[in-house]
Amino acid sequence: MIRDLNRYTRILSIVGDIIKVRAERVPVGHLAMVENVNGDMSLARVVELDRDVVSLQVFRGSKGFSTGSSVRFLGHPMQVTYSSSILGRIFRGSGELMDGGPDLSTEPKIGIGGPTVNPVMRVLPGTMIHTHIPMIDLFNCLVESQKIPIFTVAGEPYNQLLARIGFQADADVVVFGGLGLIFDDYYFFRQTFEDHGVFHRTAMFVNLASDPIVERLLVPDLALAVAERFAVEEGKRVLVLMTDMTAYADAMKEVGIAMERIPSNRGYLGDLYTQLAMRYEKACDFKGAGSVTILTVTTMPGNDVTHPVPDNTGYITEGQLYLHDRMIDPFGSLSRLKQRVIGKVTREDHGQIMNTMIRLYSNAGEAMQKQAMAFELSVFDEKLLKFGKLFRERFMDIGVSMPLEQALDACWQTLAECFSPQETLMKQSLLDKYWPEKETHHTDSENYRESN
Repeated sequence: MIRDLNRYTRILSIVGDIIKVRAERVPVGHLAMVENVNGDMSLARVVELDRDVVSLQVFRGSKGFSTGSSVRFLGHPMQVTYSSSILGRIFRGSGELMDGGPDLSTEPKIGIGGPTVNPVMRVLPGTMIHTHIPMIDLFNCLVESQKIPIFTVAGEPYNQLLARIGFQADADVVVFGGLGLIFDDYYFFRQTFEDHGVFHRTAMFVNLASDPIVERLLVPDLALAVAERFAVEEGKRVLVLMTDMTAYADAMKEVGIAMERIPSNRGYLGDLYTQLAMRYEKACDFKGAGSVTILTVTTMPGNDVTHPVPDNTGYITEGQLYLHDRMIDPFGSLSRLKQRVIGKVTREDHGQIMNTMIRLYSNAGEAMQKQAMAFELSVFDEKLLKFGKLFRERFMDIGVSMPLEQALDACWQTLAECFSPQETLMKQSLLDKYWPEKETHHTDSENYRESN
């Protein structure tokens, strides 16, 4: 082994994208530069230590490298550019710019990773983030500093939903992390943010499906590092959007296989929960500063909620949004923090209208079953069927967009079209104040949709 200024020229082995070299006093997470005999170079990151044997994951893959290549340790962990100049810019998972814009190499850099926030510096959440999506704002409020995934399956328009939240949510800064995206999805997010005028306050970190796996593992840490700085140093309300965390977990599994680690449930590593929690727990409402809210997509292979990725995620996050058939399911979705804002920072009728709408929609489902089995339907069953149809059209479809106040009024209008005040079993004081004076029929559900 030849050593010269942290340069090592005896590589022990190359397995997949993992290179092993014997070195001393090298911390996990630090970067290295790997150079082959032809002068081609690639960044690598220390991912494991076994006494003096260091395992490096090569960013661009190990193709072209041999045991005769050299390794030079850079003496610092992965860093990301942080300043106001990164807003409106797009970065790769390696931290390099990919949008062809002005160079930012002279801008300050910060380290990624690090511990989660000291609980003493956390503030109990109590501020609602308005998304203009009724099934979120009305029934599963998104609260500042919340961490919540969207559970769904391949083929559902989850990226469209995530993008809508990104440009409609009342956040100061949006930080987007794309994990293993195909080019069409990357372009969709970029174009959508530009078309709706939020790109200037958005920083994007994108790993394409054709990019190296190691960069996929770095995207969440890059996104969360800059989000935390915007919140702490500039007092911004930051919304972090990431898709798809299952691709992130699959990348961890692939790296674990290359490193010959013992797999756990369905081939995933035993520290899957820990790795996910380290990222999700970055969500925080900082004392005397801003906040970081994390909203992710988690696809469930085979629509199996017991799959290790959604299963572990559910133990970490504060609820979930369940997307299927282009609708956010009111029964599968849950926001554990919604009670901190409903009726406290929202209108007084919010809690009552939410519970009544869900109860009647549940009853409508029972009426649909009776209809499917050819049972005789009562007059009230007919009303429930009408209500169920209007509820799906006006509130559940992800194409619907309206402010919370308008959504609450639409709930009262929908109830008035289907039931008498007494049939709703609501408080008389709220009925006296909010029940429409006279029924007006709005059969055209497009009145409640966003015009595109």
